[in-house]
Amino acid sequence: MSEAANTSQEIPLLRGRRIVLGVTGSIAVYKAAALASRLTQAGAQVDTVLSGAARRFISPLTFQSLTGRQAYTDEDLWGAQSHILHVGLAHEAEVVLVAPATANTLAKMAHGIADSLLMVTLLATSCPLLVAPAMDVGMFADAATQENLRILQERGVTVIGPARGRMASGLVGPGRMVEPEELLGQVRLALAREGHLAGRTVVVTAGGTREPLDPVRVLTNRSSGKQGYAIAQAALDRGAQVVLITAPTALPTPVGAQRVDVETAEQMQAAVLEHAPHADVLFMAAAVADFRPRKMEKDKIKREHGALTLELEPTEDILAAVAAGREGWGRPAVVVGFAAESGDLVENARAKLAAKGLDLIVANDISAADAGFDVDTNRVAIVDANGVVQELPLMPKVQVAEILVERAIQLLEEYERP
Repeated sequence: MSEAANTSQEIPLLRGRRIVLGVTGSIAVYKAAALASRLTQAGAQVDTVLSGAARRFISPLTFQSLTGRQAYTDEDLWGAQSHILHVGLAHEAEVVLVAPATANTLAKMAHGIADSLLMVTLLATSCPLLVAPAMDVGMFADAATQENLRILQERGVTVIGPARGRMASGLVGPGRMVEPEELLGQVRLALAREGHLAGRTVVVTAGGTREPLDPVRVLTNRSSGKQGYAIAQAALDRGAQVVLITAPTALPTPVGAQRVDVETAEQMQAAVLEHAPHADVLFMAAAVADFRPRKMEKDKIKREHGALTLELEPTEDILAAVAAGREGWGRPAVVVGFAAESGDLVENARAKLAAKGLDLIVANDISAADAGFDVDTNRVAIVDANGVVQELPLMPKVQVAEILVERAIQLLEEYERP
């Protein structure tokens, strides 16, 4: 993999973080290998500990090749460093994840059985502990397994999944280990618990709204939602409780976000006005339609009717509604607007910022082929309430999101400074 490609996979939250990945005996070990690779690409230092049964399915060399670090087995428990190896692994880890976690492993964890390197490491750890169960349907449903899971959850262990699906046995039901991207998201949540936005609520709107013309057609725009979703993830990575109000999009929901699905500008306004009074920060990143058909036709409009004339009316001005309610609510403390422009970028952004009472506005030129709608990169100008402009060069939208969330954190700290 080239250096440029590897950099694009990095996640600031994970850079240099120590993660212990416990792998136990399940066919789902192939997902653990994919997860180890993804965590490493993201910048984490991954130490893998394989159980004896896991080695029947996969070689330690696989994980060493994927992570660039030693993969430990029970043989290392009896080596020259055995009396400190598990303590070192446990104390240096910032998150410990057991994936896949078999029924046997869960039982040992629940009852403190220390008969392997992985088990003694788990007993010695004090950092967040996550488990991803993987087993056949009947084993997962068994009362003993359910009791063991209850015990672990009462002790603060995060249980992820399992997912429902078809098993190797041919049975269908809950028992499949969740996918690596879900596990990556859960690791991010665990590492973000003490972030700068811990205890804060951030509301983000994303995507392009759809205004119905008839039962088949809608008026919409080319917004992919990528910038809004990236902002939601950046806020999650700093410990925020995130409400993501999204128009239709194919993007996966960031793990940990509360997703609110809407279609029209009217529905988006209702959702924003419901959640904004409880938010510390509001990012209005959605591309909300400015106009909608004055009348939605009850039946599909037929081509045979000839030329079509549409009568449009303005949609709801969501930011104006937020500005009107903000004084009474006392929240959000920070409101960030977005302006997609095709000319006079900064001037139009400044006018919108003043008119809507915003703290920041993010303006981008939608006429640029490599920025704005439906691409992974953006080139924006950030204007603050004093009219100061910060122009960002072309960069991935995830990096733009990191900068925007940091700016919001700075504003929160300024407003709350005595």
